Amino acid sequence: MCMNAHHNTLTNWSEIRTAYHVARLGTLSAAANVLGVHHATVIRHIDTLEAQLECKLFHRHPRGYVPTEAGRDLMQVSAATEDQFAQLAGRLRGKSATVSGDLVVTILSGLSPLFTPMFVEFQQRHPDIRISLIEDERRLKLEYGEAHVALRAGRKPQEPDNVAQPLYSLPMSLFAHKSYVEKHGPILDEEDIKNHLFVVNDTIRNGAPFTEWVQRHIKPEMIAFKSTRMRSMADAITAGAGIGFLTDWEGENTEDLVRVFPACSDWNTIIWLVTHVDLHRTAKVQAFLKFLKEKFADEL
Repeated sequence: MCMNAHHNTLTNWSEIRTAYHVARLGTLSAAANVLGVHHATVIRHIDTLEAQLECKLFHRHPRGYVPTEAGRDLMQVSAATEDQFAQLAGRLRGKSATVSGDLVVTILSGLSPLFTPMFVEFQQRHPDIRISLIEDERRLKLEYGEAHVALRAGRKPQEPDNVAQPLYSLPMSLFAHKSYVEKHGPILDEEDIKNHLFVVNDTIRNGAPFTEWVQRHIKPEMIAFKSTRMRSMADAITAGAGIGFLTDWEGENTEDLVRVFPACSDWNTIIWLVTHVDLHRTAKVQAFLKFLKEKFADEL
């Protein structure tokens, strides 16, 4: 992190905290709302902090503020500090076990129908928690405080400062809309695969077992629709574009979708609970992890 030669410490936590929330939320107005201050105060804090550090913390864009490398460094430190202050305040009030504050969770968009109702139930059990859900195929950087908890699919995450725990073996199957099946039929056998159209994800690089099957069996001319997001893949399958992989939970609970090929346990994808070591032991994160593990206690 860059630093003004006349200052070897940062003494104003309110300005650092403001920068953290701008980095986390992406806009001045959102940060002002969370902090309960005026929009102009947020701007003043950012300007003052950048002047003190003699470097830019954000790239300014019409749609929001994006942290620079220095901004991400500051965010990493301040995210941990924010939670440590919260824990300290709780202990001083005799409430170290209180589950409260912001809880930022990131998941793949295709997992939302399964997990979001559980997140709502957790929040209802702990009314002092404010959940922010980020649906993104991009792997958010927990070390920069972009999220408290990540639910990730595929191979075990290997980041050295993260704690990764298996949560759920997610069954995946090939589904199509009944209108597609009426026109093309189901997949009769492996030889018949070449006679069908498919919906695929254009960006998955996490080694999920079903993506290996796609790469092995699906030729470019067999792809009718591809997308960078699991959510739009599901929408395309439901609209009848072709056959594609969905979670069994979504495929079986979406009207007029049918399984077109026998399920294979080799396609199952492990869902991992991932946290950063600095925040792993906080009361809110531990309560959330415990809640989800209880939900899936018999599923691995």
